[in-house]
Amino acid sequence: MTAKQPKTELDTRYSSALHPRPGAEDVTATDWAEVERRLRAAEVFWITTVRPDGRLHVTPLIAAWHDGALHFSTGRAEQKARNLAGNPQCALTTGQASLSEGLDIVVEGRAEQVTDPARQDEVIAAFEEQYGEHVTSPDGLFFGFGDNIRKGGDLLFAVAPGTAYGFGHDGQVFSHTRYTF
Repeated sequence: MTAKQPKTELDTRYSSALHPRPGAEDVTATDWAEVERRLRAAEVFWITTVRPDGRLHVTPLIAAWHDGALHFSTGRAEQKARNLAGNPQCALTTGQASLSEGLDIVVEGRAEQVTDPARQDEVIAAFEEQYGEHVTSPDGLFFGFGDNIRKGGDLLFAVAPGTAYGFGHDGQVFSHTRYTF
């Protein structure tokens, strides 16, 4: 998978540039490199999938940014795996639960199962780098992560962004950046 550089644009309809606050006139789009940095540093993501009857399913998980896509795993019988089998469209989000600082990120795209063993090993290495002992230590919360994927017990998915959003906030000034791929 080749990482694409998106078209980046500030959406002034939802940014503080329209509101008379000190600094609001200086609101700019968040650079995609900053979004990628945050995706590599995040520990918790939320995935939204669509059930066969159209209801949404939202659940937290771990994910790793590698080679232009967010990757996650799930058990074969889990609700998100069943949902993705019928509708691969999904959204992954991460950020901070704070109005005073942060960058909240939404990545929308199509989940594609990663089945090539060499590619799986690359992605597992990205998880090990991002989550360290949580994945590699026998005492880690996700120990056995890579083996479960290699043995076929868990499915591995990649979501290359179709569209992504960055919502920056510092308590006074807000920005809404759209990334189109």
